[in-house]
Amino acid sequence: MVWTFIARLVLGLVLSAISYALSPRPKVEKPQAAGLDDFTLPTAEEGRPIPVVFGTVLITGPNVVWAGDLKVDPIKKKGGKK
Repeated sequence: MVWTFIARLVLGLVLSAISYALSPRPKVEKPQAAGLDDFTLPTAEEGRPIPVVFGTVLITGPNVVWAGDLKVDPIKKKGGKK
């Protein structure tokens, strides 16, 4: 009775090790930084009216002159215990 339990336990561990060894490994890709093409920024055009808004509304085509500087900073990660 005890031997059948031990045999089943060993068989289960062996089969688990085989399935782990044969499982496909996912490809790890480095994330790419977002560029200006990834954002939908409004444009500034000459002669286009500038909307004046009172209250809260959704403007689908604003005429904006400056939307900010796109700056990419690398993520720095410190490891270990202090």
